[in-house]
Amino acid sequence: MIHTDAPIQANPASPAVHFDAALIAKMSQQGPRYTSYPTADRFRAGYGHADYAAVVGQLGEAAPRLPLSLYLHIPFCESLCYYCACNKIITKEHDKAAIYLEYLKREISMQAALLGREQRVEQLHLGGGTPTYLSDEQMASLMAHLASCFEFADGDSGEYSIEIDPRTVDRERILSLRRQGFNRLSLGVQDFDPEVQKAVNRIQPDALTLDAIGAAREAGFGSISIDLIYGLPKQSLKTIGETLAKVVLASPDRISIYNYAHMPQLFKSQRLIVDADLPSDSDKLAMLGLCIERLTAAGYIYIGMDHFAKPDDELAVAQRSGQLHRNFQGYSTHADTDMVSCGVSAISAVGDSYCQNEKSLERYYAALDEGHLPVARGIELTRDDVIRRDVIGRLMCDFALSVRSVERAHGIEFGVYFAAELRRLREFEGDGLLDISDAGLTVTPAGRLLVRNLCMVFDKYFGTSNDIALQRMRYSKTI
Repeated sequence: MIHTDAPIQANPASPAVHFDAALIAKMSQQGPRYTSYPTADRFRAGYGHADYAAVVGQLGEAAPRLPLSLYLHIPFCESLCYYCACNKIITKEHDKAAIYLEYLKREISMQAALLGREQRVEQLHLGGGTPTYLSDEQMASLMAHLASCFEFADGDSGEYSIEIDPRTVDRERILSLRRQGFNRLSLGVQDFDPEVQKAVNRIQPDALTLDAIGAAREAGFGSISIDLIYGLPKQSLKTIGETLAKVVLASPDRISIYNYAHMPQLFKSQRLIVDADLPSDSDKLAMLGLCIERLTAAGYIYIGMDHFAKPDDELAVAQRSGQLHRNFQGYSTHADTDMVSCGVSAISAVGDSYCQNEKSLERYYAALDEGHLPVARGIELTRDDVIRRDVIGRLMCDFALSVRSVERAHGIEFGVYFAAELRRLREFEGDGLLDISDAGLTVTPAGRLLVRNLCMVFDKYFGTSNDIALQRMRYSKTI
C-alpha cells in the first residue's frame, strides 16, 4: 500500500543517520531483516500450488488489478564464494543451466496462464546465484519468452534490473544486456582488497569491476549499484577505507553495504572461512561507522538497513515522498505491485499471501513435470498480520509512522490496538531510539541503524519460540 499521508519528518537540519557505537553495542541482537512480515520462517509446509491458485483467483475479483513485479532466480555459479548464504549451485557444467532454463520458462508460462497474459509488468529483477551464468543467447531467449507472456511497461517507466558478477562479463556482454531491455545493473564487489578476496575465494581485480561500471555507463544504464560486505576475514579499518575510496571514486548510484553474518551452522560454505581471520565485533562496528562517515561525506543518503543512494536516485526520491517499499529484494520504488517470483526457492508476495518454491532442483523439476507450479510452502496473512506488516513496512522505509494513516487504513484505534507495544517502545524512547507523540512515531538519527529492534516490538511471532537457541541460529544480528 502506498503511504497516503506524508511521513512524519525529523528535523531536516539533523543528520539522516547518527552512528553511536555504545548504543549499538548495547542494543544489537539477533533479529529478522523484515523483507516480509510475517517472515519467511513462519511459512507453513501445507501451503501448496492449489492455495496459491485460489489467491490469484481472488485477485481477479479486484478492479483494477495491480501491476506485477517479477523476480527470476538463476542459482548457478562457476565458483564458490565462502561467505555466500544464497541458494546456489556451484558447477562449471553449463548444460545444467540449459535444462534449468527450459523449466523456468515452463513455470513462467504457467504463471502467465494463471495471472492473465494481459498483466502489466513494471518491475523485473534477475538474481542468484549469478544471472550472467546464462549465455548471451540464453538470456535473449529468456527475455523473448517473458515478452511473449506478459505486457511490459516501457523502459522509461519500468525498472528492469540484473545482478552481474564482473568476472563473468565483458563490455560487449554489458552492452547486450542493455539492448535486451535491462536498465538497472547491480555489481557484486564485496571488497577490493586482494587478501580479503583470497580469504573468501573471490578473486576480482579492480579493473574487472571498474571496466564493468564504465561499460554500463556507456550502454546507458539508468542506475548502477555496488554491493559491499563489512566484517569479512582479513578486513580492517585500513582495507575497508581503501575499498570505500575506490567505490566513491567510481560513483555508483546506489551502494549496499551488508554486515557479514558468520553462521557456519546454517551455511556449509562459511565453514571454509578461518574464524581467526574474522574481525572482532568492535572492529566491525568501527568499520560500519567508517562506511557511514565516508559515504555520507561523499553525498550519499542513508536509505535504511544496508542501503545508500545519491540524493537524486529513485530510492531517495521515493523515501522523501513516502512511496518507498520493502520486499524480498530489499528496498523498492514500486510499492503497488504483486510480486511473482519464478525459479528454485523463489518467494512470491501476491495479495495478502506469501509462498515459496521448492528449494531443490529435483523437487522443483518434479513439480513442473507433474504439471503444477512448484509451490512448497507459504502463508495467508490474517487481518492482524496485514496491520502489523503495514506498521513495520512504514518504519523500515520512512523511519516514521503516522497514527492517523494506520487508523484510517485499518479501522483501528492505534493506542488501544498497540497498547502493549507502545509501553515497550517507551523504553526505547528513553534510550534515544525514537520519539513518541500523539501524531505517531519518529525514529531518531541514532535509532535508524537499530530500526529492526523497533520493528521487532510489533512482530507478534518474534520471541514466542521456546527454543531460544534455535532463534539465535536463525537470525543475524541487527547490527
